[in-house]
Amino acid sequence: MDVSARRQAVLFDLDGTLTDPFVGITKSLQYAVEKLGRVAPAADDLRWCIGPPIKSAFGILLETEDPDLIDEGVRLYRERYSDVGKFENVLIEGIPEVLAELVADGYFLSVATSKLKTYAGEIIDHFDLRRYFNVVHGSELDGRNSVKGDLIAHILAVEPIDPARTVMIGDRSHDVVGAKLNGIETVGVLWGYGDRKELEEAGAARIAKRPAELRQLIGALLEPA
Repeated sequence: MDVSARRQAVLFDLDGTLTDPFVGITKSLQYAVEKLGRVAPAADDLRWCIGPPIKSAFGILLETEDPDLIDEGVRLYRERYSDVGKFENVLIEGIPEVLAELVADGYFLSVATSKLKTYAGEIIDHFDLRRYFNVVHGSELDGRNSVKGDLIAHILAVEPIDPARTVMIGDRSHDVVGAKLNGIETVGVLWGYGDRKELEEAGAARIAKRPAELRQLIGALLEPA
C-alpha cells in the first residue's frame, strides 16, 4: 500500500476502557475455579485478572504449571462467559460521544483487545458501537494475538494505518508495553483496572481521567513536532 494513503488511527482496548466487564469476568472465573473443585476467590480479589490474556490468570489461580489444567480452566471460563458473562457488562459513560468525535475528525478506529475476537465483536454490537469502528481485532481460539504486542503488530500489518500517526488507548500496563514495542504511544485511562502508577511506570505518554479528555490528548500526541 502507498504509505501516503495510510491513515491516522486510534486503537482501543475493550475491557476497562470501552466497557466495565467486572461482573461477567469475575463470575466466569469463579465458575471455572469451582468446577475444578477449588474454592473461588471473592470477586474483588479477581480484579487483577481483568485486562491481560485470561489464560495467564489460570496458572496463578490454580497454582499450577500444568498446561492441560490451565486449558481446562479456560474452557470452563468460556463455557459460562460465552453464554451470559460477556453481556454482564456496562458501557463506560461518555464513550459513544468521544468515539463519534474521533470519527468526525477522520481517525481510523480499531478495537485492539486480548479478548477473543468473536466475543469482542458481540460486545461491540451489543452496545451499538460497531458504527464507530472500522474494524474489531482480538485474539484467536488458538492463542494467536492474545499478547497485546503481537496483536498491535498484526493490526499494523493488515490495516491501512500509519504507525507514526497512531495512538493506543488502554487501562493496563500491557496496553502500554504492547504499543511501545510497536513504536506507538499510549493514552492511559484511569476509569479501568490500572492505576496512574501502573500506567506511568509502563510508559504511558498521557493519562486521561475521563473519556471527554481523550480527543484533546490524542490530538496533542499526533501534532507535528
